[in-house]
Amino acid sequence: MAGDRRATAGNVISKRDMRKVFEADSWSAVAISGAAGPSMQLAKIFATELEFYEKVEGLPLSLEGKANKLAQMVRDNLPMALQGLVVVPLFAGYDPRTDVARIYEFDAAGGRYEERRFATSGSGGRDARGSLKARYREDLDREQAVDVVIEALWDAADEDSATGGPDLVRGIYPLLAIIDQEGYRELPDEAIAERVEMVISARRQ
Repeated sequence: MAGDRRATAGNVISKRDMRKVFEADSWSAVAISGAAGPSMQLAKIFATELEFYEKVEGLPLSLEGKANKLAQMVRDNLPMALQGLVVVPLFAGYDPRTDVARIYEFDAAGGRYEERRFATSGSGGRDARGSLKARYREDLDREQAVDVVIEALWDAADEDSATGGPDLVRGIYPLLAIIDQEGYRELPDEAIAERVEMVISARRQ
């Protein structure tokens, strides 16, 4: 799961280091796009809901259950979406009980759609999807997958003013999270910076 760091207000960059990828629980993540305030609130409440369920029931929701819960929350935001405050998340996770990983995307009305390979969202989503479609392979290892994601974010930022690419001057890089058998974890900026430099070098050749 990856996200750029730029937030905009009209044609103005309002924040250069915004977080768009959040840990939902130990085995899943949610990425946000749309109106910043409602999107961030949804991600935080979603994580709280999952934590509460696990404490009460003694075990986490299934991936399907988590996706359904998030879809319900997006659906509940529909009145605000009709006023322009749209929230469109992505959800990805790994289920250690079934050894299955899944990706889900949503529409503004709460529709939930499972994606088999990759999913994108936000104003730069179309350009990122085109980049992923050209570079994605089933046999990518972890480092190659990180490079492909960085390329996709770079391509999106190149075409969409509301998507921020790596900011080498300020040291601001995309957020990248991995979810697998070891759970959720974020790559440190140093590791991302190293991969960004390699991507830049390859593009210059």
